[in-house]
Formats: sequence, structure tokens, C-alpha cells
Amino acid sequence: MQGEVHSHLEKSIRPYIDLIDTLRSVGIHKDLALPTIVVIGDQSSGKSSVLEALSGVALPRGSGIVTRCPLELRLKKVPGVNWKAVLTYNSKTAGPIRASRLVNGNAAQSTHNEEKIEFTNPLSVEERVAAAQNELAGKGLGICGELITLEIMSPDVCDLTLIDLPGIARVPVNGQPEDIGKQIKRLIMKYINKRETINLVVVPCNTDIATTEALKMAQEVDPDGKRTVAILTKPDLIDKGTEKSVLAIVNNEVIPLRKGYIMVKCRGQQQIDDEIPLEEAVQTERDFFQNHDYFRCLLELEKATIKCLAVKLTQDLVDHIKKSLPQLQEQIKKQLWNVKKPLKDCEHGPPEDLDGAKEFLIKTLNGFNEKIKSLSSGEPSTEKNMFAQLRAEFKKWNDYLNSTKTSFHNSKESSENLRGSELPGFSNYRTFEKILQDHVAELKDPAMDLLNAIKDIVIEKFTDVVSECFQNYRVLQNIITDKINNIQLTQLEKAEQRISEQFKMENRIYTQDPIYLKILSEITNETFSEMELPVFDKRCSYDHMMKAYYEIVVQRIADQLPLMITFYMLQETAQVLTIDTMKLLEKPDVHELLSEDSDVSKRRRDLRARLNRLTSAEEAISKFFNY
Repeated sequence: MQGEVHSHLEKSIRPYIDLIDTLRSVGIHKDLALPTIVVIGDQSSGKSSVLEALSGVALPRGSGIVTRCPLELRLKKVPGVNWKAVLTYNSKTAGPIRASRLVNGNAAQSTHNEEKIEFTNPLSVEERVAAAQNELAGKGLGICGELITLEIMSPDVCDLTLIDLPGIARVPVNGQPEDIGKQIKRLIMKYINKRETINLVVVPCNTDIATTEALKMAQEVDPDGKRTVAILTKPDLIDKGTEKSVLAIVNNEVIPLRKGYIMVKCRGQQQIDDEIPLEEAVQTERDFFQNHDYFRCLLELEKATIKCLAVKLTQDLVDHIKKSLPQLQEQIKKQLWNVKKPLKDCEHGPPEDLDGAKEFLIKTLNGFNEKIKSLSSGEPSTEKNMFAQLRAEFKKWNDYLNSTKTSFHNSKESSENLRGSELPGFSNYRTFEKILQDHVAELKDPAMDLLNAIKDIVIEKFTDVVSECFQNYRVLQNIITDKINNIQLTQLEKAEQRISEQFKMENRIYTQDPIYLKILSEITNETFSEMELPVFDKRCSYDHMMKAYYEIVVQRIADQLPLMITFYMLQETAQVLTIDTMKLLEKPDVHELLSEDSDVSKRRRDLRARLNRLTSAEEAISKFFNY
């Protein structure tokens, strides 16, 4: 193209295209859609020929699917330099160690999984692109969504970047996958569905444009034709008498497109077989239009030739970038803000070295123990307040005890049933004792229910702390959770034993005389003293005496059991747990204890990579606007 394409364009267009190329290089397209031109077309539509004419190099050709991976062509017009190209893609074989070798006499490097090959021979392009496609998509006839980038620097190309996609196949042939058509369409839709994409549709002049699959797909995502450009190829193959119909299409009279149509005539298969150079093909194309009776007018309208196409695409792309940049910058800032919070939540992972890992483990375990200590001591808390639940259970216990007081209304009948041979009116302390013992014994099962309810609350709250402190460390989670359950089982046995002992003690009817008389006085509204005890039995019924003593029992175990259960199930559990937890530091397998959930480590890596992409993109845009 002899460096003529951009002679009348502003020199400022390159920075806009370079900016988008930079953003794509840092990988920001994984997070946000970038302004770009995507080339689509049916198989054998002439798509490869158009791209060859624009780039000045031969691309893979053949029958069936030729473009098997998205190919990003970055064309950079660099006056006064020799032709140079760089091919980049994510290799499946490149390892994490930087490798260096010679490819066709040129240096090739790979860092991590990125294969980057530089070469200075234009004839190597077809071979290298085909090899990259074979590595990514296999040597069969399948396709792959991995992007291959071919950057060409030359004084004889236009400033333009576009992405070539596989040609649309209708039916599988020659061993292609049965769903190859659907695979290709899914890949194409992934690109053209984005509002930031200019869809460049390649359509042969000698076909019915209305039935072209590529144009139908473009219309589906862009019904108004605002971001669609159509290229009409193979004008030399149209039937005579159809020239006016083709002109009507080019003049936007058949299927209107806001960005219009361009007609081109690239090298045909015969010219390729005859090895006609691309430079000569450009002149042949111009001669074709100048000498054509119907299409000559398209030269004046700048709607024909590869040169006009290159100018138009460059202008459209730069205008598209200018309009998109403010919104793109805002989106990057918003995503940066959104990615920092989740990254902070999982940012701090264990160090690789043993000393650092052990120090990290100490800090992690101490943090857990502090939370357990705070939780068990009942410190004021706005969330995870366990004592609110404990108090609720203890209130239920107290309410239940109070509800059992009413069952003494049949105590007279019960005492009569228990009377022996004695005459009426004589005291029988054994009857009094038996009724109370039976009544108190009925409280044991509800007391055990209370114990188990408190156990469940403690386990739940302690396990919540485990999840909070060790959310990324599955091994530690399992170990500490097992410790909590085992300690609670031991403490449960101790508490059950202590409660059983408490009820055995309650089998003895005992309280201090002043306490008993005080309660009795409150029940009967009479005043008693120890000096009046000889006449007391004659004036007071067993009913009052039983109620007075049972009130004392209720008051006693209403407090005693919560104190006992809290001591064994909470305070002692917390103490034993914190001691056992720190014993983990004695284990030699620190790294195993701190082994992370694979999803967590993957999420951290992904978030860090995303943060790096977004940060680099923000810096690139800021630098562009401040330049």
C-alpha cells in the first residue's frame, strides 16, 4: 500500500489505537468490553483475502475452517523501519520458567504460559499462525476461543486493529465436530453482541445478501445497523445484468447500515496460485474499478478498494474509541472499587517459609482464642451475643420451675393417702418428705434438657468463630471443630454427673430454719419464730409447709443449675479449648495445618490478577489523557 493510506489523516489516531491495544495486552478485555472491530463472514466469503490485503501478509488458507482461533491483527504504521512482527498467545506447553529459543532464525521467548515470538520474515506469518492454532485448537478441525495476537509493524500498513473470527460453517465436513456450526456461532456472538464492537461483515457480491448468515447474525445484535460495516467481495464474479442490484446494496438501498458498505476486489485463487504479490494486487484492484462500467463511480464515492476500506475502518475505530473512553474509564474505576473489598477479605494468606508460616499460625490461633475468650466471658457484643440465647434458655427453666408450684393443690389428698395407722391430727414428717422428694425428682429430666440446649448453643457459637477465623483453612477448621465437639462431650458427662449429684442432694429435705420460716410467713401472711415451733404443727397445714419448702428448692436450683451448666459447658470448655488449640504449634506440619481451600486460593489469585489488570488499565488511561 506504499504508505499512502494515512497521508491525509491526523497523526493523533495512533495513540487511540495503541491505548486499546495496551488495555487488551494487560487483559482488561476479561473484565470489560473494549472498542474493537470484529471480522465475521461465511466460509469462502473472501474474509482471509480482505485481511491479507489490509495486513500485507499471507494468512492461513485452505478448505473448510481456516481461522480456528480468534486472531487479533494489530497493524502499526511505522515509517522508516524494516518489517517486523510479534506473535503472542497463551501456550499450553510453555512452563513457568522463562524459556528462550530460535524460531526461523528469530528470538522466541515464553514467560509463564505466554508464548511470544518475534520474527522479521513476512513469509513466516502463515506458518506461525497455523502452528499456534494447532497448539491451541488441536491438529484436527475444531476451534478454540483462545486469542492469538499478531502485531505487524511496517511502513506499508495502516494503523488499525481488528479481530478475525472463524468463518461460519453450516454443516460439518471432513471430520469436523457435529456441532461445529453451533460452536462457531457461540464464539461469534460472544464478540459481536457487545455494544463496544464494530461488526465488520464480509459478504460476496455473487450471493443473495439477505440470506447471508453473517449479516443475519449482525442484524440480530444490531438491528438498527449502527455498528455494522459490510464489505462486498468478489465483484468480478457477479452475473452480468445484476450490477445495478449490487450498486443498490452498496448505496444502502437494500439493507441499510449506518456505517455503510465498501466493495473490494482482492486476490483470487488463480492470482494466489500464480503468486501475484499483494502490492501488485492492490494496483490490479484499482484498475478493475476504474475500468468497470458500473462500479467506477464507487471510487469517487470512496466506497471501493482496500485503501478506502482501511481509511474508513481506522476512522470508525478511532471515533468509536473516543466515544467509549469516558465510559470505559468510569467502568474501570467502579470495578477497581468493587474488587478491593473481596480481595481484602481473602488477601492475607500464609507465608511460604516455615518461620513465617509458624508466626502466621500463632497469630491466627491467638486471634481465635481471643474471640473465644470474649464470647465466653459475656463481653458486650452487637453480634454473635451468645448470652442473649443463654438467658432466654435460663428464663424458660425458671418459668418452668414456677409453673410446677401449682401442683401442690392436691397435697392434702396425697398426705392422706400416705397416712399410716396414726390417728388424725398427728404429724408425720415422712409423708411431708416423700411428697417433696417425688416432686423434686420430676425436675431432673427437664434439667438435663436444659443442659443439652446450652450445649447446642455453645457448640453452634464456637463453631461460628471457627468458620470466621479459619474460613480459608479447611484442615484447621476440621481439627478445631473436632476439639470443640470432643471437649463438649467430656464436659457434658461432667455436668450430667454434677446435676445428678445435685438431685441426690435435693433428696435430703434441708434448708436453714430462718429461711424456711421466712418463706412460710410470706405464704401464710403470719409471723413465725423458732420459739413457736411446738404449736406450729397444730395450726398450719402440710400444704403451706410443702409450698414453703418447694419455693426454697425452686429458688435454689433456678440459679444453681444455670451456674453449674455455664461453668462446665462454657467456661471450662473455653479454657480447655484455648489450651488445646495452642498445642497445635507443637505439630511439625505447619504448612499442612495452613493448607487453604483450593477455591479460596484460586479466588485470591483471580482477584489479584484482576486488580493488577484494572490498575494497569487505569494508569494507561490516565497517562493517555495527561499526555
